[in-house]
This record gives sequence, C-alpha cells and structure tokens, in this order.
Amino acid sequence: MRIRVLGGDGGESLNSRMTCLLVNDVVALDAGSLTQGLSIEEQVAVRSIVLSHSHMDHTNSLPFFIENVFGKTDRPIDIHASAATIYAIRKYLFNNEVWPDFSRLPNHLLPSVRFEELETEVPRVIDGVKFTPILVNHVIPTFGFRIEQEGVAVLWSSDTGPTQRLWEVANETPNLKAVFIETSFDNSMQDVADISQHLTPRTLQGELNKLSRPVPILLHHLKPPCVQRIRAEIRDLGNPDIEFLEQGRTYEFL
Repeated sequence: MRIRVLGGDGGESLNSRMTCLLVNDVVALDAGSLTQGLSIEEQVAVRSIVLSHSHMDHTNSLPFFIENVFGKTDRPIDIHASAATIYAIRKYLFNNEVWPDFSRLPNHLLPSVRFEELETEVPRVIDGVKFTPILVNHVIPTFGFRIEQEGVAVLWSSDTGPTQRLWEVANETPNLKAVFIETSFDNSMQDVADISQHLTPRTLQGELNKLSRPVPILLHHLKPPCVQRIRAEIRDLGNPDIEFLEQGRTYEFL
C-alpha cells in the first residue's frame, strides 16, 4: 500500500498544503490539496475520494478537481463520506450558487460525481483498499479510518480531540504499521484546542498512553503559525516513535 502525502497541514501557507493523501494513485483521502499536489494527468487517474468531514481544509480543492477532470474520465468520481458530510457538501458547495452541482452535470443520468454514504465501522472496499470509518471527537461529525490492503493496516485519525474508540481499534489491529494522528496547536493554545476539539503535544501524550504497543506515529494537521512550537514541544516529549508527516513524500507499507 502506497500513501503519497499531497498535503498534511491544518491550514495553508507558502510551504503548507491542506490535508490530502493519495492511496495507490487512485483514491484520495480528503481533498484539501488535490489540485495543488497533482498534475492534470495525475488528477484524471484519481477515481474515488474519501472524506473524513466537511471542513474547508479537507475539501478545499474538491470543486476545482471536479472541474479539472470533467469529461476526461470513463465513470463518475465517487465521493465516499458520512451522511452529514454529504449533506454539507451538497448544500453548501455543489449547490449551483457557490459551485455547479456536478452530481447533475452533464445531466442527472450521467453525473460527474456520485455520493456514496459511509456508516460507522462498516468497512467499504474502494478500488481495492478497505476503509473502515471510526467516529472521532471533533466539533462536527468526523471519521478517522482504518485503511487496509494485502494484510497491512494503518490508522488515520483525521481531526480529533481526545478520543477513545480510535485507540481501541488500533489495539485490536494485529497488522498495524502506523498511526497518523493530528496535532494542530502548540501547548500555549490549549484552550483553543479544547474548544475546537483538536490535539496539542500535551494532549497527544495522553492519547498515546492509550496505545498498547509501539508503532510509528506520524503527526499531521499542524496549523502553520504553530509549527515551530509544536516541533519543539514534540522533541521535549522524547518519544522515538513520533515523526512528522512529510509533504510530498510517498510512504510504503508492506
């Protein structure tokens, strides 16, 4: 299983792209930077998008991506998400006011986009990869995912504050190769993190205590103004299993 990091941050700046992973070149996990991280030819190869939730840093490039591949694919782009996320995308984005409704273009019989509803902890095989949605604690309904292929698994948190079920799933997954966990704010912004249901290095340490065995921990969703402080505070934790997700890098899990 190959996971290419198109963007791994919780905001945008000159050197930071918003959240978007590309699995095996054909499935996008979130869509914060699909168009910034891929050529047009690479975008046309993407067949499905899995959304964790509807916040802009996870959906920002979605309308431009659909426009870029319009008429260039042999089937609609499937967008897999919770009922709440699909509702928000249809009402606030593809509504013919903010952006055209591509689920009815070129017409309702031959749409460019299809929405496929995901249910909590009901696995879905998407282009050969199994995604199991796991509810995490965020300010709107949000899924993390266990992602599996050919006997290996990784866990993706998406946006979350302190949570429980995600770690239970991690501990019951024998072939777990890595945990991707968010850390959005530095410790000085703990109040903001608590209200917005995100993690800091301080609360991350408590979350990692729920993991029953050592696996690589890949941190993502750093807010650009907080990056330097987060990196320093993570160093102070002295945990050799923690590293930062690298934009532009392809990770292979065998």
